[in-house]
Amino acid sequence: MLQTKRIAGAALLVSLLLSSCGDSFLDQSPRDRLTEETFYKTETDAIQATNAVYGVLTQQGLYNGALWGFGDVMADNSETGGGGGGDGAEYTQLDNYTIQPTNPLISAHWTACYVGIGRANIVLERVPAITDMTETIRKRCLGEAQFLRALYYFHLVRVYGPVPLIVKPAKSAAEGLLARSSEDEVYERIVQDLTDAAANLEETSSSDNLGRATKWAATGLLAKVHLTRGNMSAAATAARAVISSNKYSLWPDYADNFKVANENGQESIFEVQFKSSVTTWNDNGVGFKGNEFFAPRGQGLTPNNGYGFNVPTREFAQGYEAGDRRRPATIWQPGDAYPAGTTAGTEQPGSLPGSPNGLNVRKWFVGRANNCCHDSELNIPVLRLAEMHLILAEAVGNSPEGFDNLNKVRRRAFGLPLNVASPRDLTAANTADFAAAVLRERRYELAFEDDRWFDLKRTKKLVATMRAAGKNIQPFNEVLPLPQSERDINPKIEQNTGY
Repeated sequence: MLQTKRIAGAALLVSLLLSSCGDSFLDQSPRDRLTEETFYKTETDAIQATNAVYGVLTQQGLYNGALWGFGDVMADNSETGGGGGGDGAEYTQLDNYTIQPTNPLISAHWTACYVGIGRANIVLERVPAITDMTETIRKRCLGEAQFLRALYYFHLVRVYGPVPLIVKPAKSAAEGLLARSSEDEVYERIVQDLTDAAANLEETSSSDNLGRATKWAATGLLAKVHLTRGNMSAAATAARAVISSNKYSLWPDYADNFKVANENGQESIFEVQFKSSVTTWNDNGVGFKGNEFFAPRGQGLTPNNGYGFNVPTREFAQGYEAGDRRRPATIWQPGDAYPAGTTAGTEQPGSLPGSPNGLNVRKWFVGRANNCCHDSELNIPVLRLAEMHLILAEAVGNSPEGFDNLNKVRRRAFGLPLNVASPRDLTAANTADFAAAVLRERRYELAFEDDRWFDLKRTKKLVATMRAAGKNIQPFNEVLPLPQSERDINPKIEQNTGY
């Protein structure tokens, strides 16, 4: 399903010219035969170079493949699904914890993150010297590069543990071959980049720049980073700042977060900008393939009839409370009505190929909007206001502020007024384990948004949870193997224990 790409790691880091500006969310005129001498001279050059840093987000190594494998299939939210046999073998390895260093998802993730980091490093080195640009745009470009470099390193360090820390363009292949830095060193750079980004970025984006990182995107990611590190005071401060900025508000209806018409809407702090391919498609294109890959297999709901991957587990589906409106917005279950125009029936059956319990992911479904290709333009949220409430709740713990933020998210889930006490509220009297309640709420609020495996890992519940689910997980599986292709290139990076 994926093509293994054995791309030399050093080559990814020494690229001096950027070739994927067309992947960005801004329309720019194409440029041919660019050189170092002719590029990085104008404000337009700076913007194009910065746009290219965003372009990696839509690739299979990040939000178009690998992350839903890591975040959900490797956790207890979902299983591989698909057509059986060797279909989706790379996801089956993740699902069964038989992960090999040659797994193409492992390689694609490493490659995509370091391509993004390499592009960010070039922006941070070259943009300050450009004279033909305004200081406002210069600060924005630098802030965006800092934010994105931090995001890419956040993905790397959570997946692989210690990784090479590269913060300037390598001038030779040998210079790009570095040993792994400690997790503490990587996180220190992430925090510094996000702090710098927040200082450089504006609080909001103009209507013709929607989708760009803002001060609050940097602050929100900083909250998540501090939460991951267990720095609860700093996590609370950052999450509280985003909430109190009053730049965002929860949609009254949870499902409104996942509609094309509401992209970059009132709850969105940062999201990956997808658009439909229209005439072509590939794993590293500009459209999200979840529309086709997650759709019920063979049911005629999408242009290629649905592939049925990333299938929710029965345990996950049964965990919804009665009346939770997130369920029909998140998953298909038997009896759910199909939209008009399907070819295989009017409702979700009790059993499907790859899904014996009749369950499929619905959150990223757009149907036949694009009759050419099986991807879609529906964006993927990276940070939403609801998560800021949950981060703040977890960070302050069992307290009035903690319950208030947790209950705002729960009230919305049941269609209740956000600021009025309700029978669905959790209280000190009915909540024996506040931390477990927040973790559970994160599971259902952020389902299939690439978070669950990372949440289980940072709360020290991964091994026990997956063993309870029947998986043969070992403690060393809390990090994944480094790609063998990268170790073949760079003898300075040692493999993680167990692989």
